[in-house]
Amino acid sequence: MESNLIHIVIADDQRLFRKGIRFLLERDTRILVDFEASDGVELLNYLRTSALPDIVLTDLNMPELNGVEATKLMQKEFSALKIIALTSHSSKSCILNMIHLGASCYLPKNSCPADVLYAIKEVQDKGFFYTNEVLKYLHEDLLKHNSKRTKCDFDESYLTGREKEILELICNQHTTIEIAEKLCISPRTVEGHRNNLLLKTESKNVAGLVTYAVKNDLLNFIK
Repeated sequence: MESNLIHIVIADDQRLFRKGIRFLLERDTRILVDFEASDGVELLNYLRTSALPDIVLTDLNMPELNGVEATKLMQKEFSALKIIALTSHSSKSCILNMIHLGASCYLPKNSCPADVLYAIKEVQDKGFFYTNEVLKYLHEDLLKHNSKRTKCDFDESYLTGREKEILELICNQHTTIEIAEKLCISPRTVEGHRNNLLLKTESKNVAGLVTYAVKNDLLNFIK
């Protein structure tokens, strides 16, 4: 696959919607849609037999295998794959469920085209894109669970000071290059710290790092 393109697979049971979103996305010269799936089974079969795309854009409500179950399987089999939920389901429980399963972004289907394109590029370049609404829900979920928890499972000494700095910059959606410039270190060093963070937090991807940081109340950027 060409490295300068963002390769996308669309999964949605509505053919008209798939064609419409494909037309919208491919008007951007940076984006190429590799495949359209009408349900989760067709999506998984494609991923198992073809070159992996960069991003899967999936609805939640599909026949045979819905987007939630498909996301579980994708995270298990293709942990590096970035998943964007683009759906009409906008309840707090649906959003939190998909984020906890590892979705890199959650967007309602009534999003404006510019927002969808922006989110795709943010996910590709930075690993995730969470709107303020999603971050608010994550924070509320943290407070809810903390109120029931007698002991925090986070050890302050577990992450180094530098790792905490980098984690916060990642969560504030800075790229590797931007983090390197801010901290006056090399991009390779940033990647090394990020890999250490993934190992220490047992996260599969950058989206997992964000949920870990929110869960353990490590950030102060959420208002």
